[in-house]
Amino acid sequence: MKVDVLILGGGLAGLSAAYHLGERGVSSRLVVEAKATVGGTAGSVTTGAFTFDYTGHLLHLHDAYGQALILDLLKDNLAVHERKAWIYSSGAFTRYPFQANTKGLPPAIVAECVAGFLETVHRPRPLGPNPDFLSWSRATFGDGITRRFMRPYNEKLWRTPLAKLTTEWQGRFVPKPSASEVVYGALTGNNALFGYNATFRYPVRGGMQSLPDALAGRLEEGVVRTESPVTAVDLREKVAQVRGIGEVRYERLVNTLPLNVFLDLAAPLPADVKAARKDLRWNTVWNLNLGVDRPAPADKHWIYYPEKGFPFYRVGFASNFSPNLAPEGHAALYLEAARPGGARVDRDKLEAAMIKALREAGLLRRSDEISAKIWMPVPVGYVVYDRARTPAVGTIFRHFAALGVESIGRYGGWKYSFMEETILDGKRCADRLTGGAEAPEASPAAALRALK
Repeated sequence: MKVDVLILGGGLAGLSAAYHLGERGVSSRLVVEAKATVGGTAGSVTTGAFTFDYTGHLLHLHDAYGQALILDLLKDNLAVHERKAWIYSSGAFTRYPFQANTKGLPPAIVAECVAGFLETVHRPRPLGPNPDFLSWSRATFGDGITRRFMRPYNEKLWRTPLAKLTTEWQGRFVPKPSASEVVYGALTGNNALFGYNATFRYPVRGGMQSLPDALAGRLEEGVVRTESPVTAVDLREKVAQVRGIGEVRYERLVNTLPLNVFLDLAAPLPADVKAARKDLRWNTVWNLNLGVDRPAPADKHWIYYPEKGFPFYRVGFASNFSPNLAPEGHAALYLEAARPGGARVDRDKLEAAMIKALREAGLLRRSDEISAKIWMPVPVGYVVYDRARTPAVGTIFRHFAALGVESIGRYGGWKYSFMEETILDGKRCADRLTGGAEAPEASPAAALRALK
């Protein structure tokens, strides 16, 4: 089999690349996906009357083109929600984000957090050009907020000492409030809409699976082949081995698989790229989904648990995103724990600890019946932004550029991003492959000449 563009992975990045290439007149393209359905970690699994996502997948739309495309794809199957996110620490619930909402904590802790933040305003700490995340957090939020939330939560999530993390990843994900917002949040606890994800969208029906399904529905028959895992890629000969298809020869290759996985399938690789591969670090999100025979708390979408006494870092109530994810009178929950990538995990032991902690947190009663239970781990959950990450990715991507290989999306691009950005990655990739932002009416011949 021979195609102009071979796309590895049928998640949002791969489907978006295929869709936008088609819009630019490139018909000879193939998406190969290992699973029986498209979507990757933006997909859903149905068990009994429950539908579960791979943890909480929510749509935050900030780009005009991305918003227009997603709204067109899902049309009336999309609802807007105001975020109801909470944090449980020091025996109290406070609103998210912690740095702007400390009311409800013990008074001494509120004073510690507010005084520490105001100190950063009046006596700012100098930071070098490339600070570690711990130093940045102390300089940005003060010692109190760092001690009470930023450090314990992020170490629980990243499974890496914060002094070894850079600040390249945080951007909009860790917003800094003003001094007045910190004081207001300490007195009223009502900065509910602070931060980039203050509102979000979620499908009314079908879980997040409805988004990749809608995107795949825009492609011609045969462009996507499911149950077709890639087993090897010869980068020199431009040939991929695909189970169920055989040899696929390509002119250009687009990878959306996790970068570490793709490199382990690809050959030949020079010594510097092999060394860079060893410098890639990530965590695995161990996602346990539960169906429970009573409704979820009406005032919460999800809760963060920064303290070590809880084995999960977050618990979410997906049936509060859409009641169609669970039968009437039931709740769909997701629990997230993180471990270093590649670490061995006793899943039965972790499950027992999670359910015990749910009961201790008052989220599960002994009389509650667990109607559904399914593990949906995300092998590469978060890319670890340590000091080795950016130089390693630079080495790998320079080699890819010389070969005409694109590696995109959250996992192929080895970065921290969200669904809209992943879809835009696919569009930008199509633009590059066709020599720029080709108009939709450009001829297929012109697009193919650009590819070659």
